[in-house]
Amino acid sequence: MLDSEAMCPCTSDKRYQDCCRPFIEGGSYPEKAEQLMRSRFCAFVLKNESYLLKTWCTANRPDNIDFDSSINWQKLVINGRKKGRRKDKEGWVTFIAHYQAGEQSGYLHEKSYFVRDSEQHWCYQDGEIKD
Repeated sequence: MLDSEAMCPCTSDKRYQDCCRPFIEGGSYPEKAEQLMRSRFCAFVLKNESYLLKTWCTANRPDNIDFDSSINWQKLVINGRKKGRRKDKEGWVTFIAHYQAGEQSGYLHEKSYFVRDSEQHWCYQDGEIKD
């Protein structure tokens, strides 16, 4: 759990309570695909399996998520988006997620694809790993 005054791990420059917390802790749904991407990054930081599974499209949702305890997600950089607005049915977000694993640092560069579920909430469909 994060302190209510802590900055949001999604690197939005907002406090967690004013950014991703309402999505992760329930009661509110992201209106844009990028908001879902940011909140899912926070869920990885917090190792919140239930939120990640809830926001994963049912067609390819895993049964569970095995978090690697040695990985600490450090920073999220959004470097592109296409569609994914309030009125859209699909959207793509390209990002770089930086992590620390022991003495090693690294990153995951992905183009994620999001669609609306049957309740018109954004969900993560799949992603393409970039070099």
